[in-house]
Parts: sequence; structure tokens; C-alpha cells
Amino acid sequence: MLHIQTFTFNPLAENTYVLYDDTLECVIIDPGCYERDEQETLAAFIEEKGLKVIKLLNTHGHFDHVFGNAYVKRTFGVSLFIHPLDEATLRSVITYASIYGFVRYEPAEPDGFLEEGDVVSFGSTQLKVLFLPGHAPGHIGFYSEKDGVLIGGDVLFKHSIGRTDLPGGDHQTLLRSIREKVFPLGDTVKVYPGHGPMTTVGEEKRANPYLH
Repeated sequence: MLHIQTFTFNPLAENTYVLYDDTLECVIIDPGCYERDEQETLAAFIEEKGLKVIKLLNTHGHFDHVFGNAYVKRTFGVSLFIHPLDEATLRSVITYASIYGFVRYEPAEPDGFLEEGDVVSFGSTQLKVLFLPGHAPGHIGFYSEKDGVLIGGDVLFKHSIGRTDLPGGDHQTLLRSIREKVFPLGDTVKVYPGHGPMTTVGEEKRANPYLH
């Protein structure tokens, strides 16, 4: 059984996810933990549950989703994976984080890349990589068909969608990602977004004002 622990970190209220199953192996997705107490909260949960961190995954490289990359890599000795088209986005964070007041940002190099159709395995869980550009050029999501769960990053929110006014963003591309990749997963699939509460594909088909 897949367990999903959500932490909301940093001033942008970014959702960091720890996914683990009954084997106690886990992955960490989008560690937005910037402050020391946020980092300690994440580490304390891992220790309390007795989890073994297998991989560090980024849905995309925007700063609020990657503040904790270096901390997680160093603390748990794991490799960082991102889509190759968002490597430049990740590398650019060091050039602008301080402008927004995040002067202690520590960059981390990706160790490998994930593309459409790749599978991330840990314990008895498999996450299929979906390429979901539009909010960022190399944005990806992580889908567990067995559990009916999508970790969707900043593509689809409850009754909203990701912004497309940042470098590499494109509104029509984002809409295609949602309609052609996310919606076909099925109405019962739970979507865990990069910000805000969990929703479902069916709810967003029915009530998302940006998709009608």
C-alpha cells in the first residue's frame, strides 16, 4: 500500500511529498524545505517511520520546489533526478534566489534524468513518469497506476492550473498536458499538486474554470 506524507514548506506554501510503502522504502519529491526547522521536520519524519530514502525526484526546477535538494542529497546520500529539459531551470535558481530573499539557497547537481515512460521503482511501488510541459519546459509528473495517484507538481491544482508567465511557460502547452495526459488517467485518480489541497481528475473535469 502506498502512503503519501505531505509537508507544506517555505513562504510559497509548496507541497513536499514523501511516498513510501510497506517495505519502508521511500522517495522524496520536490523538497521545498528552506529553513533549518523545515529540514529537521522532514528528517524527523523519515527517522520516526524508519524509512530508507531511495531517490530524490523533482517535478521541475523552480526554486520553491528545490530549496531542499542539497540538504536531502547530503543527509540521505541519494541521487537527484529531473527531466533534461528542466536542467537549465534548476541551474538558474542560484542566479535569482537571492533576489527574492533566499540568500542561503544551496544548489545541487542532478545525478540523472527522467523522461516520458520511464519508471521509478522503490519497494513494491512503481511510478510512471509523465511529461507534462507548459508550466516549465521539462515538467514531469509521477503516476502510480496501482494506487490511482498522480504527483502532479504545478500543472493542475484544485480548481486552478499552473501559471505560464515564467520563462519556458506556455499556456496552450499546459492545457494540452492536462487534457491529453492527465485527464485520460481516469476520474478517480487523486492528484497531489505542488500547492494547495489534493483533488481528483473527475473534480477538475467538472469544476475547473480554466478548463472549460
